[in-house]
Amino acid sequence: MIEGYAGRESVTLGGELTLHISTDAPGFRLRFYRLGDTLDLVGESGEFPGTLHPAPAHPDGTPGRASPCDDWDWPPLTLPVPDGWTPGIHLVEFVECDENMAPPPLDLAHLEGPAREFFVVRPRVPGSRSRVLYKKSTFTRHAYNRADGPGPERAASLYDHPVHRPGGAGEPRGHKVSFHRPGGVIDLAYWDAPFIGWLERHGYRVEYATDLDLHEDPALLASYDLLLSVGHDEYWSERMREHARAFVRAGGNIMFLSANTCWWRVHLTDGDTAFVSDTDHHVGEEHPHLPAADQWWTPAPDGVGNPENSLTGVSFRNGGMWAATEWPGDRPRTGYTVQHADHWIYEGTGLRDGSGGETPDRLGAGTPLIGYECDGAAYALDDTGIAWATGEDGTPDDFLILGIHVLEPVHEDFHHPRWGHWNTVVREPGITSPRAATMGLHTAPGPVGGTVFTAGTTDWPVVCGREQDPAVVRVTRNLLDRLGRRRR
Repeated sequence: MIEGYAGRESVTLGGELTLHISTDAPGFRLRFYRLGDTLDLVGESGEFPGTLHPAPAHPDGTPGRASPCDDWDWPPLTLPVPDGWTPGIHLVEFVECDENMAPPPLDLAHLEGPAREFFVVRPRVPGSRSRVLYKKSTFTRHAYNRADGPGPERAASLYDHPVHRPGGAGEPRGHKVSFHRPGGVIDLAYWDAPFIGWLERHGYRVEYATDLDLHEDPALLASYDLLLSVGHDEYWSERMREHARAFVRAGGNIMFLSANTCWWRVHLTDGDTAFVSDTDHHVGEEHPHLPAADQWWTPAPDGVGNPENSLTGVSFRNGGMWAATEWPGDRPRTGYTVQHADHWIYEGTGLRDGSGGETPDRLGAGTPLIGYECDGAAYALDDTGIAWATGEDGTPDDFLILGIHVLEPVHEDFHHPRWGHWNTVVREPGITSPRAATMGLHTAPGPVGGTVFTAGTTDWPVVCGREQDPAVVRVTRNLLDRLGRRRR
């Protein structure tokens, strides 16, 4: 058995990467890869001596579970990052050295699994390679990381056997997770790998950063014209919100090819190696604190009082998800009903919106574009049946709905301890429009205000990356070509 984690998931060319590795093998080697249209082997280490290190016990004494909130504190192994590497998302594979034959190198078909971790390699000068920044949603990754394989079942995360801290002594109240735990590769393989491959295949050069980079560096986005949020981007800090908002006001653009976006606020602790978020997740049979103070949209003092859709244009509370025995599950494949087909995002798609009396076309019809989680805006229909954002939920007044899909049915198996079933839950009084996945955009006020596009679905990068629908691909190209340079 071998596993490990990175001390920090973002490194700079010429800098150092710190790994923390545990194995019951006498020795191990490291293989390094760069993720692009292919998974390229870029280096391999010599042999290091192996040592087995324990996982810290769950602080609640839960049998067989490891702590999700404590630094696992395995000894560090620090390695130089070669100047000759190409910036991007890289993987390190932990390979045991024993009498058995070493496994073959990884490829894209076998990207997901344990005994490996990803990390971002950034150029020495931000923006020197591209004016587009791809933000890997690492906080969300850590929230879901169960740290339970390979080896004994020990699942613990923000969702499995979580730990709730009462707060005090400089630490906020809430559920806590540490970044210093092993986890392997899961979400990267599902959402990011297809889209990253598509970007490189079609000549779109981007640079990469993590949530922690955006949180820590208020000047980070100044080097870029476009920020990409991809897949599942659920957990955001206050500083991330502030930095993204300032970026758009200064003319920067954002593409949210994601959903369930900015649903929970997090507070960085332990020298930015862990976060705390006061959520509605249970601990055992109890809910330690309700209402959840770190819900972005909920009015203060019960929540943050800063609706996420003031930035994104949409919210998970106006969208939904589907029940599934196997993640990510199946869902309707009807796609988005097209609105305003004369808008520049639809250029070259040939899609119609029904304004000529015909039935509106659907973007992504026949593909799992809608879901598995979706965000939406409160809306009303005009006399022609076109949906317009009402703004009553915090969505900017100029948000233009370009595609919509009413969610029938919404996930009805999820039961919230305070609000009830999900299809009737977490909506402000007076909002009566059906829950609907919503695609659209808005522009910040002022002569240089940037544009924010939202796909309203987690699976846009999958459908685009796998080129399952030519119109989704063309819309993505139109967006990148237009928003990849800010207005001057």
